[in-house]
Amino acid sequence: MENAKSLVAKEAAKLIEDGMVVGLGSGSTAGLFIMELGKRIQEEELTVFGVPTSFEARMLALQYGVPLVSLDEYDVDIAVDGADEVEKDTLYLIKGGGGCHTQEKIVDYSAKEFVVIVDESKLVNKLGEKYPIPVEVVPFAYSVVIKELINMGGNPTIRLGERKRGPIITDNGNMIIDVSMDIDNAEKLEKELNSIPGVVENGIFTKVDKVLVGTAKGVKTLKKKKKKGKK
Repeated sequence: MENAKSLVAKEAAKLIEDGMVVGLGSGSTAGLFIMELGKRIQEEELTVFGVPTSFEARMLALQYGVPLVSLDEYDVDIAVDGADEVEKDTLYLIKGGGGCHTQEKIVDYSAKEFVVIVDESKLVNKLGEKYPIPVEVVPFAYSVVIKELINMGGNPTIRLGERKRGPIITDNGNMIIDVSMDIDNAEKLEKELNSIPGVVENGIFTKVDKVLVGTAKGVKTLKKKKKKGKK
């Protein structure tokens, strides 16, 4: 899949035009995009600025020569980010396996265009097939949030650190609760989860413009299927 990730990252980098402000996603595939964008900036002498979605994205941008700005200064023209799961028909996503979904959603949703880049292993028929929903939670409220998630029919667990005792702490100083539950209406559930007091943001993303998918045969573009209306 590494070759597929590289292909889709290069294809996404081609979308960037001189003068753009670009949302820089987090994760392995988004990291490859940042690298390819840095190459274009250096080789073609483009004037492009990046808005990072995590500390990781910031470090990669500095490493590959992508100048950085903030949302305070500029609007985002296009955001390019990865995903843990993509529902094929709707293009709804689950993100946050790396614990960055709050800042990712702020940048991605604020962009004029939100493009997702994945390899084909991330495509699913129904959201939630492979991954739980990450929910970023203020530490003070974790027990209250867990009770509410259980009342909603979910199976929540606190995400624990590797090579660290205790829970994962996000770039924002919060905890993450991963909740497995049936997702019948992603747009509704996205709002309901965020309405729980103590929840900062959840990893369901429903506002996606298009998805670029890296495959063994190249890159294909997915767009949302139009819902059939009554005649």
